[in-house]
Amino acid sequence: MLSRFMSGSIRNLEREYSCTVRLLDDTEYTCTIQRDAKGQYLFDLICHHLNLLEKDYFGIRYVDPDKQRHWLEFTKSIAKQMKSQPPFTMCLRVKFYPPDPAALKEEITRYLVFLQIKRDLYHGRLLCKTSDAAMLAAYILQAEIGDYDPGKHPEGYSSKFQFFPKHSEKLERRIADIHKTELIGQTPETSERNFLQKAQMLETYGVDPHPCKDVSGNPAFLAFTPFGFVVLQGNKRVHFLKWNEVTKLKFEGKTFHIYANQKEDKKIILTYFAPTPEACKHLWKCGVENQAFYKLEKSSQVRTVSSSNLFFKGSRFRYSGRVAKEVMEQSAKIKREPPEIHRAGLVPSRSCPSITHGPRLSSVPRTRRRAVHISIMEGLESLRDSAHSTPVRSVSHGESFIPRSRSHATDASDGTAVISDEAYSPSDSVLPTPVAEHSMELAVSRQINGAPCSIEEEKESEAGTPTHGEGGDFGADGRSAQEGAGGDSALSEVEQVNKFVLSVLRLLLVTIGLLFVLLLLLIILTESDLDIAFLRDIRQTPEFEQFHYEYFCPLRRWFACKLRWVGGLLINK
Repeated sequence: MLSRFMSGSIRNLEREYSCTVRLLDDTEYTCTIQRDAKGQYLFDLICHHLNLLEKDYFGIRYVDPDKQRHWLEFTKSIAKQMKSQPPFTMCLRVKFYPPDPAALKEEITRYLVFLQIKRDLYHGRLLCKTSDAAMLAAYILQAEIGDYDPGKHPEGYSSKFQFFPKHSEKLERRIADIHKTELIGQTPETSERNFLQKAQMLETYGVDPHPCKDVSGNPAFLAFTPFGFVVLQGNKRVHFLKWNEVTKLKFEGKTFHIYANQKEDKKIILTYFAPTPEACKHLWKCGVENQAFYKLEKSSQVRTVSSSNLFFKGSRFRYSGRVAKEVMEQSAKIKREPPEIHRAGLVPSRSCPSITHGPRLSSVPRTRRRAVHISIMEGLESLRDSAHSTPVRSVSHGESFIPRSRSHATDASDGTAVISDEAYSPSDSVLPTPVAEHSMELAVSRQINGAPCSIEEEKESEAGTPTHGEGGDFGADGRSAQEGAGGDSALSEVEQVNKFVLSVLRLLLVTIGLLFVLLLLLIILTESDLDIAFLRDIRQTPEFEQFHYEYFCPLRRWFACKLRWVGGLLINK
């Protein structure tokens, strides 16, 4: 009896596994789910935990053992998508940025988007001019600590917070001046709404950068916005294609193609090269999802998309979910009391047992990070100035796009647009979001001793974007990477041959299948007595009658004669 009970308990444990999801405020939500549970089940659990109804803008992101980012597909089993062994660690992030975040229906949704954009600002994905940066930081300060109080906020208090990858004393003074004089009396909700309105006007609002190289080998960052497709190089936006201009997105191996029709029937094809085939496929899937979400009027219009022109070759993918127009219509129907929110560092105007926030990212004193940041920035600057051709991937992950002001949307494709005085480099902040106090101390001690944090530790701390490098010093690792380049190229040639052989086999199988179907249809037409309308119509055509009596009947008699002859030989033996 006891043995049966123990064996049953073990089987139940094997059918369940633990899953931890890191939320936007750096707290963690842990649950136990069935092995065959789909992504939608986990996502619904998190949204219920957060009391979130406008959930279509969000998604769950994870990183596989090869350090490649993925969005969790809600229609598929979680266990089948994860290549690692449980327990699993994932992150809740904004997947589709709302075109007008300040106009979202509920405050809880605006607050979560605010946390995401604040994260983008810190990790260098949201790039802006100094004046805009000071205003954004002041809004964050007002939302987190309230009105300026000389008794609580001594001289230099703004330097205790880290808003951007790089700070200057002049910028800190400007942030403090705005906070002291221009934002007095603003509630956290008002400050967050003003922050969102300001952020959405920036060129890099919501960008989830995909590092690539153009046909000349120059590094670039590709991104998808609610208005279209964007390419960023240096401090400029070099390409912008509206969604109604984009006709097809496709990829093959590491190569990504964007087909578009611009003004006066001008057809263009943009080609970029991703670091790996997996990164290219992820880029393609993000593009397909963004195009469906922002371009279509109804989710019923969503179609399965193929990465190749041939239906038997390449990857097939279909966006599952509502489109932007349906999401906004559904949000307008929400009729409930606004959920209450705890805001860290403030006397909360509302409280909600389901949303309790730990220390905010910007609440971590800046003095503890300055040594880390200086060491990292020196390495990145030397890397940027070196001849290293592979762009550095972002260690953090913002979530997918660049909504811009309506004035920018009208003149989007007219030339290049300067977005900042500095080059766009979302890798400027490679310090991960702290999850535990001891992990921050470990990172600080390593950086002060000259040893950068490993990629694996950064992944464990935030499950963020994979990176190619950590600084300008290549050393032995750089030499070993160069020595391994020949092996990688040989391996890629073998992979290409294998893909070609598989393509030929697919073509052969499809051809044989079609011939078999045609033969089956021919036998049904000529030999069966099925009295079906369309079969009767075919039999009555003059062409079919001629084929039947002049070709098929003689061929059938010839086969029958040969079969009798073979049968006679076998009997005589």
